[in-house]
Amino acid sequence: MTTIDPLRATCPTPAGGSERVLLGHGSGGQLMAELLDDLVTGSLGATGPLEDAALVGLGDVEVVVSTDSFVVTPRFFPGGDIGSLAVHGTVNDVAMRGARPVALALAYVLEEGLPIAELREITASVAAAAAGCGIRVVTGDTKVVQRGAADGLYLTTTGIGIRLGETCPSAAAGRPGDRVLLSGPIGSHGTAILSAREGLGFETAISSDSRPLHHLVSAMLDAGGEDVHTLRDPTRGGLAGALNELAAASGVAVEIDEPALPVPAQVHAACELLGLDPLHVANEGCLVAFVAPRSADAVLAAMRADPAGRDACVIGSVAAAPRGRVTARTLVGSSRIVDMLVGEQLPRIC
Repeated sequence: MTTIDPLRATCPTPAGGSERVLLGHGSGGQLMAELLDDLVTGSLGATGPLEDAALVGLGDVEVVVSTDSFVVTPRFFPGGDIGSLAVHGTVNDVAMRGARPVALALAYVLEEGLPIAELREITASVAAAAAGCGIRVVTGDTKVVQRGAADGLYLTTTGIGIRLGETCPSAAAGRPGDRVLLSGPIGSHGTAILSAREGLGFETAISSDSRPLHHLVSAMLDAGGEDVHTLRDPTRGGLAGALNELAAASGVAVEIDEPALPVPAQVHAACELLGLDPLHVANEGCLVAFVAPRSADAVLAAMRADPAGRDACVIGSVAAAPRGRVTARTLVGSSRIVDMLVGEQLPRIC
């Protein structure tokens, strides 16, 4: 008879109320939101919306600070690796608060037995990505754990940025009437990771969209200033997760036009084959913004003039009610609710 260890069993949509950490608690979905609500707003006493980065006053100077950990598997994938991903992800979190990233701290957790050649290659990737973003790696740390205590290598980063003028987009700043702008195609990162991990060998290669977005954000703020109300890069949980977070934080409703969503043909085909919704698939090189209608056209033009936003488009609008609700208008004219995932669709994608 086969027995199942309940501590090792996982489920894509586990029941809530677990007294142990589940994979779903890192999904960017409902379980993760519940965990953060309990630990961060409860135990740590955090107030206000949960942002990608925090604005910190240091005397007369305000800086933006973000921290993140990267556990992606496999460590090398089409379009990038854990090193470049760590840099891009941290740079983008800082940029989402309207800041120019300037410095990065980097910590390694290494498993005994990791090939030094692989560590050297990943470190070179970090260096190249940081140089490409115009930032410096200024401090760090290294820890080594025994064989079997980690999956080769994990990275933790802290990013520091300087505000671009007086504008500071916030998850809580969305307003009824705002246009919802998306900088480019969705779904590439998650499907690239899944293909590489499982050896699916899709006929058309899918590459991660991992890239820095701080120059794009700067162009958007130059064009729209304070009318750029919110910015978010839809990583874990995908575009659906990001829109739900913004709708809840701003106390607004969001309606998107599903046929307007830019989903690459190969990603669409892969998602259909695997039973995935592109709205829930992770991204690492696009952003979604809520922009006041008077500046939406100017911001969209500025986005399209930047290489990272050349496929930018308007995908919907913000309404007053029902608060916290995200809906999608379908191709046939009906509407459906777009919710967060409950559990983990694809673990360890960043």
